[in-house]
Amino acid sequence: MDNNVETVFTYRSYSLQDTELLAAAVAAASTAGMVIGLDGDLGAGKTAFSQRYARHLGVQGIVNSPTFTIIKEYEGRLPLYHMDVYRISLQEADELGLDEYFYGQGVCLVEWSSIIQELMPPRHLHIYMETAGPDERLITVTGIGEPYGEVCRALIQKWGKER
Repeated sequence: MDNNVETVFTYRSYSLQDTELLAAAVAAASTAGMVIGLDGDLGAGKTAFSQRYARHLGVQGIVNSPTFTIIKEYEGRLPLYHMDVYRISLQEADELGLDEYFYGQGVCLVEWSSIIQELMPPRHLHIYMETAGPDERLITVTGIGEPYGEVCRALIQKWGKER
């Protein structure tokens, strides 16, 4: 079977609580070594998703976007490496040695991952958030390869192909 088969789940969030339900489901399915790319428009809710994901992963305290520090590490059920690569170039990102994080024992959550698409592991979970109204978001979760396809299949089983 092709390692990079894509499985797609589409989720419509009408509130922050809806987004939290998705973040909780993804956190519950997370295992050591997972990499999650998070993209979307400014203000679409990437940081809000990240905060709720971290909370459901068992991280205590406040999680904020690591815009100026690039990588923040948190302890939860699994170590969480929260990255924001918005302000760095592909070359700068390459020099950070991200593979140590990507292939480590924690979970990597990478905001603005499309900027470093070439550096992302070939298999990962990609979450794209679009603003569809004042409180409404269309969230596309794509599992590229395994175990990420399984995460999407579990979400589909829970909510149907689209929610």
